[in-house]
Amino acid sequence: MGVMDGRVVIVTGAARGIGRGHALEFARQGAKVVVNDLGAEVDGTGSSDGAAGEVVDEIRALGGEAVVNGEDVADFDGAARLVRAAIHHFGELHVLVNNAGVLRDRMLVNMTAEEWDTVMRVHLRGTFAPLRHAAAYWRKRAKAGSRVDARIINTTSSSGIYGNPGQGNYGAAKAGIAGLTVIAARELASYGVTVNAVAPAALTRMTEGLAKNREEAPEGVFDPSAPDNIAPLVVWLATEQAKDITGRVFNARGGHISVAEGWHAGPGVDRDARWDPAELGEVIPGLVERAVPNALTNGRVPGEEA
Repeated sequence: MGVMDGRVVIVTGAARGIGRGHALEFARQGAKVVVNDLGAEVDGTGSSDGAAGEVVDEIRALGGEAVVNGEDVADFDGAARLVRAAIHHFGELHVLVNNAGVLRDRMLVNMTAEEWDTVMRVHLRGTFAPLRHAAAYWRKRAKAGSRVDARIINTTSSSGIYGNPGQGNYGAAKAGIAGLTVIAARELASYGVTVNAVAPAALTRMTEGLAKNREEAPEGVFDPSAPDNIAPLVVWLATEQAKDITGRVFNARGGHISVAEGWHAGPGVDRDARWDPAELGEVIPGLVERAVPNALTNGRVPGEEA
């Protein structure tokens, strides 16, 4: 018996890394899992369903139920087919985890339009399209009088919500996902759907280049960089216990979980009249000085204790 018994879950980008960890943990907790993955390389080129098939084999070896799906989630019609496939195979859909992603890191002065568009397509459109089709399905059921208790968990990043040089395309897409999460949560609340996001930190194919000198944890010792560490939070957000939590972004690394606090209106001034630009030199610097500084890449405000 698990906390997800009887629930049907789609996990995109589930063949490797963090997504694989999600799929396996959902299965361990009793969910029926659609393992979606295009099988592309880190930069988005190529495709294969071999790795996704291996995840399905692992789930079945555990006694669980799973199927492979190779749809391109950034293709609008492909995302619709993905949602229909889950319903066709398992009769229902309860949870969508948007995890698929690619990297095309480059400093902005060297980034090409193709590098920008590819990352935007996979991350931002690849989150919107499945979300849109799943939401339409749940809305239809709610309007027909059925009880809906559904979950969407998106994947953002510290690069998007805090900022990281060299990842302008990736960070902008992930910031968009965080914003989409908040908006979708407000739009879908009346239909019984919660929408949250997780900003994970782990060592995967996409991040291994950032930790070239990292020493692997000895066998049997907890490894805070392991991608499987993110799954417990994602799975919990999909449970009935999380039904009142929506529109939030969580940071997760190893055993550490925190709530990311988003943009909010800080110090301000109102003169009830139009400003003259010449006057603002005596106003704006003071507002900025009183405002909380932007967080560092690790999410901490300068001077704040970890």
